[in-house]
Amino acid sequence: MQLKLASYNIHACIGTDGQFDPFRIAAVINELGADVIALQEVEHHLVNDIDLLDFLAQQTGMIALAGPTMLRESRHYGNAILTRLTPESHQLLDLSLEDNEPRGVIQLSLNIDDHRLLVYATHLGLKPVERRFQVQKILSLFETKTADTTVLMGDLNEWFLWGRPLRWLKAYFDITPAINSFPSFWPFFALDRVWVTPRHHLLNVSAHKTALAKKASDHLPVTADITF
Repeated sequence: MQLKLASYNIHACIGTDGQFDPFRIAAVINELGADVIALQEVEHHLVNDIDLLDFLAQQTGMIALAGPTMLRESRHYGNAILTRLTPESHQLLDLSLEDNEPRGVIQLSLNIDDHRLLVYATHLGLKPVERRFQVQKILSLFETKTADTTVLMGDLNEWFLWGRPLRWLKAYFDITPAINSFPSFWPFFALDRVWVTPRHHLLNVSAHKTALAKKASDHLPVTADITF
């Protein structure tokens, strides 16, 4: 079985031209052709009288799983997953460090021909102390779950190549390609990552660099093909 995964920080559907355009984001998602997509910075506007995430699901034919981390009176904000595969279960887990922006991770369980795939979709904090706390918490979650394949993907916000969070992740997942994805018009930083264990289940990782993707958000989507 081969699947295509993706992580995409959609920047609340605000492109590099400063325009709010969810139709562009939906078009980029359709370009990806991925089976499971982790989304970050999903701001729940109304688009065509429906919630933004529902709109993206409608435009792409995928199942939407919301993982808001900031619950506002006007509209929620946070993570989401789009999947073409029927979820077995999903759970929202808190990664917030006190006195910092709320953060979380979506845990998605998929059963594909008796192969259990666990996907964790997240967006880590801006401060090093947050990321250290959050990566340790995510790694502790892995210890409590059994899966044939485990995937962590999202915007890790890790600018420091030799920082402890990346060292811890490399120790668990083995070395994984770091693909530059930010900023989208001239990607210089590998903020958006896909990690897979067992490592031999990961075939490749790449950035989606179409003209539309460079304009639709300040991040490029990162895709990965896995096999099992």
